Amino acid sequence: MRKNRFIVLLVAILAIIAIFLVLSRSGSTFNKKDRNFGVSDTANITRIFMADMNKHSVLLERVNAGQWTVNKDFVVREDAMQIFLKTLLDVEVLEPVAKAGRNNVVKRLASKSVKVEVYQTVYRVDIFGKIRLFPHEKLTKTYYVGSQTQDNLGTYMLLEGSEMPFITYLPGFRGFISIRYSPYPEDWREHTVFNYAINQIKSVEIDFLEVPAFSCRVENVEDKRFRLLSVYTGKEVAPYDTTKMIDFLSSFSYINFENILNDLPKPMIDSILRSKPFYQITLVDKQGKTVNVKTYHKSNPNGGVDDAGNAVYYDPDRMYASINDGKDFALIQFFVFDNILKPVEYFRPSSN
Repeated sequence: MRKNRFIVLLVAILAIIAIFLVLSRSGSTFNKKDRNFGVSDTANITRIFMADMNKHSVLLERVNAGQWTVNKDFVVREDAMQIFLKTLLDVEVLEPVAKAGRNNVVKRLASKSVKVEVYQTVYRVDIFGKIRLFPHEKLTKTYYVGSQTQDNLGTYMLLEGSEMPFITYLPGFRGFISIRYSPYPEDWREHTVFNYAINQIKSVEIDFLEVPAFSCRVENVEDKRFRLLSVYTGKEVAPYDTTKMIDFLSSFSYINFENILNDLPKPMIDSILRSKPFYQITLVDKQGKTVNVKTYHKSNPNGGVDDAGNAVYYDPDRMYASINDGKDFALIQFFVFDNILKPVEYFRPSSN
């Protein structure tokens, strides 16, 4: 009986050793660090730099707990940043690239990939996460993000310094994630044109360049007292409807563009900008900053004829706009901008 127990114990020990050897041998082709793409603490990330092989790049920097900037110029869209941080946290390895295709994947990553650098706040003294002293910023992770796998369910990645590429994925997400590592600033920018509360606005001028008599200027005197002027005559217009004035200025709290079109052919953009503007909107805030937007007609995509057969030369839904001091060329919607494109007569008291 005692002998049988010894044999069973010996077999169990040998089985454990065998399993250990198999597992050790299967992992001997790469180190654990070669597959460590995830960032365990995204709250400590200070900045992220991404660049592709065609000189497109973005620098995402944390300004405070809930706000990031892209390339030091524009605010990052909050929804895009939250999705990206979750991607950095949750990305996992599905499997190493098969040996037969490894060289081809590495070559593709070397010629067409996005390099990702993650910087975090770390501590020179960190005792079990309880005592942390001497914080400083450190580059903690660098890897390359390539294309998707043939089944579109995985993404090729390679850690810098490693020769072993992996297929990565997000648990619970069906699809590839390379699109989330965009090196294009336009993909990250908040789409804000105007974002002002009434008490931040000093004046707003709306110029109807095709019908100058409609043009007006609203001056915010005391947040509840205003002045209305006709730009065409240069004279003050009184009386005015206070409710309409408040609604008008309140509309500048969230005015967005639809898309940035800076990648359109330069001759096309220059031609549009040389044409006569449609509207011009000039907002001056109480800090003295001026925001100027010029809009331009967009050709009608439906052939220039309405349902009744009448000629409609311009797009009834969208127009072009020069924004950010002329640095950006954008597409905007009438649906959004109609709230602020009000003629001087709009502000007069209703007759009823």
